[in-house]
Amino acid sequence: MRKQIACWLALFTILSARKAGIAQASGEDKQTTAQVTETQKKNVEEYIELLHADIRQQKDEIMGAVLALDAEQAKKFWPIYEEFSAELMKLNQLRTTNLLDYAQNYGQMTDAKADDLMQKDFDYQKKRSELLAKYYGKVKEALGAVEAARFLQIENQLLMILDLQTASFLPIAQGS
Repeated sequence: MRKQIACWLALFTILSARKAGIAQASGEDKQTTAQVTETQKKNVEEYIELLHADIRQQKDEIMGAVLALDAEQAKKFWPIYEEFSAELMKLNQLRTTNLLDYAQNYGQMTDAKADDLMQKDFDYQKKRSELLAKYYGKVKEALGAVEAARFLQIENQLLMILDLQTASFLPIAQGS
């Protein structure tokens, strides 16, 4: 249990520090439109860099620490998880392309473009959900439903954290 708490605490500390850095980069409310646009561009670029960085190692460490599998279970689980991670990385490339398109069109967004981007996001979310279901089944077959459910809960929590982190990089409407 202490391992789990320490692992999650480390993850939240890393993400909080990263978020604080982004908030500082955003500057004061009095920024000019040009500065906001430049900050938004940098935020998207940083997000792309993050997706390309090897954060998988941290994710793997967290998954391993929280699942706490014995040697026999780990021997079955990790090849499945590596396969899942590879498929997820490919799927995330679709998301990256869509997010870049969103950021590039943010200032001159049309109804048609916004709808196109949202339809692509719905498609991405559907595919990600299908991928999770597919690998829940594989882990369930290898280790049983209890371990598969634990895997899915941990993975969903990690994905939610990464989704929140991603959302913090996207441009949003500025209030008047």
